[in-house]
Amino acid sequence: MVSGDQLEGRNVVLEALVRNRRKVLKIWLDAGAKPDAKVTRILELGGDRVLRVDRQILDRMSVTGVHNGVIASAEPFEDVSISQVLETVFQSGRAPCFVLIDEVQYEHNLGAVLRSSLGAGVDAVIIPVQRGKGITPIVHRVSMGGAEAVPVIREGISSALAQLHRAGVYIVGADMDGKAPWDLPLSGAVAFVLGGEDKGLTDPVRKRCDAICGVPLAGGLESLNVSVTAGVLLFERVRQGALLAC
Repeated sequence: MVSGDQLEGRNVVLEALVRNRRKVLKIWLDAGAKPDAKVTRILELGGDRVLRVDRQILDRMSVTGVHNGVIASAEPFEDVSISQVLETVFQSGRAPCFVLIDEVQYEHNLGAVLRSSLGAGVDAVIIPVQRGKGITPIVHRVSMGGAEAVPVIREGISSALAQLHRAGVYIVGADMDGKAPWDLPLSGAVAFVLGGEDKGLTDPVRKRCDAICGVPLAGGLESLNVSVTAGVLLFERVRQGALLAC
């Protein structure tokens, strides 16, 4: 068993080493891996934490089934609060952007949301304390480094929305009966709220939103996957001129 968080794949492990938000404890690297730019960089940054092992050992260790010859263990992330993120972002002179997911059951969805969030300059993703999936090896794998860069805050959705409202953040819920995203002002301080894969936004959460936003669809589709919806809304914000986080 790997102690700490398990990271699988060359991109995921390399992102953890490069971003250095937490300590990578140990790296298991396929002894037969051919040298390339990523393997060379992992060896450089990993130093004596790298252990060359037979690929069959990695196969037995793997949780995701796709390790690309590299598995690492890392310390858990330090807890970050909504107030800390808000303070940091406002001090930098930017308008904050959050994504809240009321309940996500499929790890691939959370991973995909984190990857889009990284590309769109999101400051934090908020998920419930108990409901839904947390940051698992599969989430790390799908996010391809997004989970290493974008803080994930576990907070009750009602509490999180109350804090964001007090900070003047515009709360936009995602539901199919809402306005098109390009008809809403999204370039300022905004938080996008997405419901679970099956039930969507609950009535209590919907009532706390300043606006409801939907993605117009053709072809008789009723809705999009939650991670696809998140990507559409986030990059509409970018199109409207939001300042991307560096």
